[in-house]
Amino acid sequence: MFCYQCEQAAKGTGCTIVGVCGKNHEVATLQDLLVHALQGLAIYAEEAGKYGISDAEANIFTCEALFATLTNVDFDPERFKGLIHRAVQLRQKLEKAVKGKGGEGKHPEPAAGFIPANSIEELVNQGELFGIKSYPAASEDILSLKHILLYGMKGVAAYADHANILGQQDEDIYAFLHRGLAAIARTERSAEHMYDMVMQCGKMNLRAMELLDAGNTGAYGQPTPTRVPLGAKKGKAILVSGHDLLDLERILKLSEGTGINVYTHGEMLPTHGYPQLKKYPHFYGHYGTAWQNQHKEFPDFPGPIVMTTNCLQKPREAYAGHIYTTGLVGWPGITHIADKDFSPVIDQALAMEGFTGDVDHGSVTTGFGRHAILGAVDKIIGAVKSNKIRHFFLVAGCDGARPGRNYYTQFVEQVPEDCLVLTLACGKFRFFDMKLGEIEGIPRLLDVGQCNDAYSAIKVAIALAEAFGCGVNDLPLSYIITWYEQKAVAILLTMLYLGLRDIRLGPTLPAFVSPNILRILVDKFNIQPISTPEEDLRAILGA
Repeated sequence: MFCYQCEQAAKGTGCTIVGVCGKNHEVATLQDLLVHALQGLAIYAEEAGKYGISDAEANIFTCEALFATLTNVDFDPERFKGLIHRAVQLRQKLEKAVKGKGGEGKHPEPAAGFIPANSIEELVNQGELFGIKSYPAASEDILSLKHILLYGMKGVAAYADHANILGQQDEDIYAFLHRGLAAIARTERSAEHMYDMVMQCGKMNLRAMELLDAGNTGAYGQPTPTRVPLGAKKGKAILVSGHDLLDLERILKLSEGTGINVYTHGEMLPTHGYPQLKKYPHFYGHYGTAWQNQHKEFPDFPGPIVMTTNCLQKPREAYAGHIYTTGLVGWPGITHIADKDFSPVIDQALAMEGFTGDVDHGSVTTGFGRHAILGAVDKIIGAVKSNKIRHFFLVAGCDGARPGRNYYTQFVEQVPEDCLVLTLACGKFRFFDMKLGEIEGIPRLLDVGQCNDAYSAIKVAIALAEAFGCGVNDLPLSYIITWYEQKAVAILLTMLYLGLRDIRLGPTLPAFVSPNILRILVDKFNIQPISTPEEDLRAILGA
């Protein structure tokens, strides 16, 4: 195996024996083979588009299958076997449709004629021929751009899949994913062409986040600032982690009136701000210490745990008896709910002890989406003009377990009292419970939401630039970004597509960015690695 798609790649270069995330050689190779199969499907989907053919099943499947290859999503070999075979079936269906329109329906790329083996062992043998280093490329830089594109598209696919669950779709996103996968499989692509594809990936991710925002707010209302308890209430309990609001809603409905309290974990914290979710009286609070939120660990939770997306690192056997996964998430030995019937979760919650007493760990406030922030825009502008607010920091992104991420905690601790911190995604759990106070009634720490709520943060920045009559890059706003997996890559590409400059990225720079490509990004966008909180604050604020 060789994988370097996440920030925690072994030795900063790549995992070759077992993934730091916990996936083994078998799973990693099957994931590579699934991408190969998707490239074949994409080649025919792209050709079908020329004849006005768009296959809804192939489009949605491509998002789901790419999503399944994200870090910490699916470690189940049997499920990858099914996905690989389904990709080829859909490719053959499109090939037949193309020929029916008079098309040649033949392509020289190996992926276009790939026939999968039947057993997992044989599939692994096939997959060893199609790892990410096998992509045709005339130079190190073209290969690097293909990898950046692939990982960005994985993030786009994740957001598009979430949006589709809530009834939001865009044919342009599906067409781009097919076009991108096909481009990775081909030999004739220049560095310039691949760079343009990478920037287009940022554009498509912006659209995918916009669709997901419309799905979330359309179904559950605009988030409003909401105080969320961090402890627990005596009684039966269910914990829900991940990102999927619809799964959370189903659990809330099914558990209503049972005496069970529902808690969130990880990126589910912002769901407490949605009016149509917080109306449930048994939707109590957010569970887990800062350490547990950072490391996705909750061994002492006295009820069933539902994982809705990629949030658990290296699943522990200790959880097997009371942890459930949904959607694309899957690990061997852990119960998967494929039909969205959470009755077994309710039954287990009633059978388990629950909390024997109340637990008080204070509270935090979430729900500062763009509508809430822009509702106070006049106050914010006034505070800036009166020198009460000197600078804004977006300290955001995803978290991981490798040492070095304390930088973000220390950075926020040292942000001067005349500055505001906006945050989103699971990176905030390094500092989400800090009491930073207020400026003119405006909280200094504003939780904008989940990672996809980068869309809201972008809208806030654009609105502030319009209000001040300047460009976004002229605002007193700095980006301190922590990345871990592929949704973060997609968001970074969106920021670059929008022309945002001076992004500080860490804890380390991506291993899949070649020196020449990094040089281009530095020259064009002044993207730079984090150093120390003291040095970075001094460089930004000039003091």
